[in-house]
Amino acid sequence: MTAGTYLRQQGRQAVIWYGGLGLLTTQVVRNLSLPPSYWRLVLLEVDAMGVRSVAVALTAAVFTGMVLALQSAVNMARFGAENYVGPVVALSILRELGPVLTAILVGGKVASGITAELGSMKVTEQIDALRAIGVNHIKKLIVPRLLAALVIFPLLTILADFVGLAGGMAVAVFERQVDVYVYWNNIFYWVTLRDFFTGVGKSFFFAAIVTLIGCYNGLSTEGGTEGLGRSTTATVVQVAMGVIIADYFLTKLFLFLFW
Repeated sequence: MTAGTYLRQQGRQAVIWYGGLGLLTTQVVRNLSLPPSYWRLVLLEVDAMGVRSVAVALTAAVFTGMVLALQSAVNMARFGAENYVGPVVALSILRELGPVLTAILVGGKVASGITAELGSMKVTEQIDALRAIGVNHIKKLIVPRLLAALVIFPLLTILADFVGLAGGMAVAVFERQVDVYVYWNNIFYWVTLRDFFTGVGKSFFFAAIVTLIGCYNGLSTEGGTEGLGRSTTATVVQVAMGVIIADYFLTKLFLFLFW
């Protein structure tokens, strides 16, 4: 296969993937307000996505805050500005690292699980069976997952923000001898609610991106168990890339709207 043929093939596959994802998004939006309401399924997804992902999100958050505080304190000590470790850690976590790391770690876990579940239903023709008996598979299989993600991701981001700041405080206070009052006072002085809500706002978009990618890859799985493995692997990579790329454009958007 020549380089030109390979590039054309990859470009065609990318167009098909983005087009299919866009069509699925349109179908999901159209089905959001249609009956019936599967609230029981939403609650089950909240448990599966959120409760079982808390440990992953908080572990990443606390060590992120600790390493940020350690690196910031060491470098800011050169300028006699160790007391400003708190705002540096807070702004980094609240605006960027909190929502992004939560979306990548939890999103990779959640999206790959969705792809595996829906993909197994697809290859065993369970989705075709739902269609045959007149069940709206978009409403039953995808909408509950999207609604649960829109609840869970902001909550996990808020928890990760708090735990990350606490981890930063532990390093700043006990290892760098920064006064705990100075740490929190500088955070509350320099950090505004706008910084906090910027990160939380991003988490809603990340939730939609993660869920839709996982659902689309699951519904488009072909080739039996081998194809299911390829779809699950692709989901993890695409979720990470999608979150990172979306983060840039969301940051530009929020800076334009609120600054």
